[in-house]
Amino acid sequence: MKFSNTHEWVEINNDIATVGVTNFGRMHLGDVANIKLPTKDKEVKANEAVCVLESNKAAVDIHSPMSGKIIEINENLNTNLKDLNTSPEEKGWLFKVKISDPNEEKALMSLDEYEKKVSSD
Repeated sequence: MKFSNTHEWVEINNDIATVGVTNFGRMHLGDVANIKLPTKDKEVKANEAVCVLESNKAAVDIHSPMSGKIIEINENLNTNLKDLNTSPEEKGWLFKVKISDPNEEKALMSLDEYEKKVSSD
């Protein structure tokens, strides 16, 4: 698993990136009460805002860590946000991207690098 500066996690399997919000990011946002998922088949660029999470504290943009085409969204979240609120790094994944530029993975952080970043924020 890799991590972005804006608190997204990405799990890369061949040319597919599964993306979600980190436990740390979700914890700081509070319980998510509403979600605006991206559109399937949408072409996205790395670091582009593609999804919105809303809590009683704030609304935040979720960015795609990788460029490519969104090939799947977690439809379950449209009717039930429990997985996102209780398991954001597993069942609460948000969308999947067919990666167009595998080199963008180099810009992402390891778990160790991400933990150092959030402990200094």
